[in-house]
Amino acid sequence: MQALRRMISGLAGAFLLLGTLACDGGEVALTAKREHLEAFADMLVPADNPATLEGVALGRDLFFDPLLSADSTISCGTCHRPELAFSDGLPLSRGIGGRLGRRNTPGLANVGYLHQHLFWDGRAVGLEAQALHPIAEPHEMGGDWATVLGKLRRHPDYWPRFRSAFGLGSPDQLEASHVGKALAQFQRTLVSSDSKYDRVQRGEAVFSTAEALGEAIFFDFADDPEGPYAGLPTGECAHCHTPPHFTNQRFFNNGLDAAAHLEDFGDPGRGGITGSKAELGLFRAPGLRNVALTAPYMHDGRMATLEEVVAHYNGGGEYAENKSANVFPLGLDSVQATALVAFLQTLTDSSFVTQSIMLLR
Repeated sequence: MQALRRMISGLAGAFLLLGTLACDGGEVALTAKREHLEAFADMLVPADNPATLEGVALGRDLFFDPLLSADSTISCGTCHRPELAFSDGLPLSRGIGGRLGRRNTPGLANVGYLHQHLFWDGRAVGLEAQALHPIAEPHEMGGDWATVLGKLRRHPDYWPRFRSAFGLGSPDQLEASHVGKALAQFQRTLVSSDSKYDRVQRGEAVFSTAEALGEAIFFDFADDPEGPYAGLPTGECAHCHTPPHFTNQRFFNNGLDAAAHLEDFGDPGRGGITGSKAELGLFRAPGLRNVALTAPYMHDGRMATLEEVVAHYNGGGEYAENKSANVFPLGLDSVQATALVAFLQTLTDSSFVTQSIMLLR
């Protein structure tokens, strides 16, 4: 328990859970910077998976342990690297045996606040369900739950910790859902709230001229005809990337691929889950916190830089019947495009990254 307390102490200031956690009959706060969360709504935590010190620590160790893969070669942390804001820097994820995944690995900053459908196609509702998918996928961690659960039930350290965290009576009661709950508890501690953007909102910093111009484009300040940015092109960004987490958690066709017919999309996206023709080629709007660290971009990692992303939206994208109405030629000049990138870079939270790296020690 002392080691656990040291881990929690190392997380304080960047990672947190709302409220306090019970420990040995007492309570331990996970952060001293609750004032950073004034712009955030309360995190929604399922009633059947309240956070505990034992559960968070168990989830942390499982996240970085390759034992969860069928051949014990890769972990969740292989594709979600702390130094990259829990992304992996690759266009497409790679699983056991170097198997190529279907889509780009998203970052996990503030994922605990994203209470609606998760993954690019929204196939999981909630973190507890999301955590189970990579283990079950043959091209990711091997898809062999029977093998993974067998290893955990026999493990001299993990089985007692599952028993303590979830009140289990015997190893055969350990199920995949308990693994998902532990991983979800850990992921809810991955909170980013101290970027330059946050400090500006709190009155602790000031944007540079370029960053302020980029903010005006991002949030469409030109819509105010009497304001200082009247006549400036609008970026239409905040319709989908809504603060404070810079996503509205919805699904869109952002004009990446031309499609004369909706069935022409190579990746069906959301439509492949719902069966709705109108949702073919739609993907979840990702959160943009720490976006400068999570390249490459888009669901298939086709864009290497933020400059490419801005150029795509500035050009208006490709035609498809269900392309979002907010994707059209913006008319940004080179100075304005550069300013928009400068604003996106203010969403980087260096303290989040620093504390994330500490998880590996």
